[in-house]
Amino acid sequence: MPQLATAPRFFAQIVQQLNRAGLSKQENGRWRRVVVEKPFGHDLESARNLNWEIKSVLAEDQIYRIDHYLGKETVQNIMVFRFDNAIFEPIWNRRYIDHVQITNAETVGVEQRGGYFDKAGTLRDMVPNHMMQLLSLTAMEPPVSFHADAVRNEQAKVLEAIQPLDSEDVLHCSIRGQYGEGLLAGTRVRAYRSEPGVSPESNTETFVALKLNIDNWRWAGVPFYVRTGKRMPKRHTEITIEFKRIPFVLFRHTPFHKLHTNQLVIHVQPAEGIALSFGAKIPGAILRVGSVEMSFEYSKYFGEAAYTGYEVLLYDCMIGDATLFQRADMVEAGWRVVDPMLDVWKALPPRKFPNYAAGSWGPKEADSLMQSDQREWRKIEA
Repeated sequence: MPQLATAPRFFAQIVQQLNRAGLSKQENGRWRRVVVEKPFGHDLESARNLNWEIKSVLAEDQIYRIDHYLGKETVQNIMVFRFDNAIFEPIWNRRYIDHVQITNAETVGVEQRGGYFDKAGTLRDMVPNHMMQLLSLTAMEPPVSFHADAVRNEQAKVLEAIQPLDSEDVLHCSIRGQYGEGLLAGTRVRAYRSEPGVSPESNTETFVALKLNIDNWRWAGVPFYVRTGKRMPKRHTEITIEFKRIPFVLFRHTPFHKLHTNQLVIHVQPAEGIALSFGAKIPGAILRVGSVEMSFEYSKYFGEAAYTGYEVLLYDCMIGDATLFQRADMVEAGWRVVDPMLDVWKALPPRKFPNYAAGSWGPKEADSLMQSDQREWRKIEA
């Protein structure tokens, strides 16, 4: 399996040259597959054009658009957790869930990718692929089978159901940030604008927070809050399901009682596992209610090291299982969510960049996005 590290502008040309050399034809029981890494386009129009150019040469079942996040054990386990456990699927809807948070935090800056990243930014780099994949697996309807297209059909439906943001929505439901200098793990790190290959006046975002709504029966009225950024205090990816408060607070008059909600947290990286919090009586003569966390980690429970994302996905490609790869319509649906933000942000450059210090959890406007709905981001210990 030859691999090429190449600029995205050459993706279509390489595929077309493979075809001219006769390397894309499947005959005599032999398969030919092409794996394409992100970025898959830089907006909706370019993604559509790239899909058209590649599909003019290859069939859809020959194209494997790879996203290493989907090779992680916990991401794959979302479907097993939801659809193989009768206690969770009945409450996985607007009746019981208040909101969903998806967080992807990176401690790294742009490293040696300043030239690429300064043209792309976090919105293009992370949201149409990684974040939309996590959202779609969390929100999808049960597929009729675990076959690739059955699963991807349901993911595509969810992505198509995300309410598009108009210009006014973009101003109120999307936050962008850029890191300045700061302290990270006790070490002072430079601002984004001082990184190699980055313009000293750059307006490229390194942090994004969004409020998205899914316009279907299951999720009507349940907001999905998404945030992703660089130079955060901790490398961490998680999906938090925040359940609604109980309708009647029976123990509200007991001493030391604190209102709490049930949370289900799916830890994607670096430690892969699942945690569930619930209320319980604290031992003692006085009735006191506290929050208890029940959790497990894959490595500790099963005693096996998790496979790397690419290891899983490249194996799936070789055996012809496309379940964990994006299909053309999924790619375009992800860009359809992002395009309105790109347009508004281009027309209205940010005024306060940099607006968060390296080593923090992003700009204060991201907290305000939640606080305006009387909610808050789950606190992640650094």
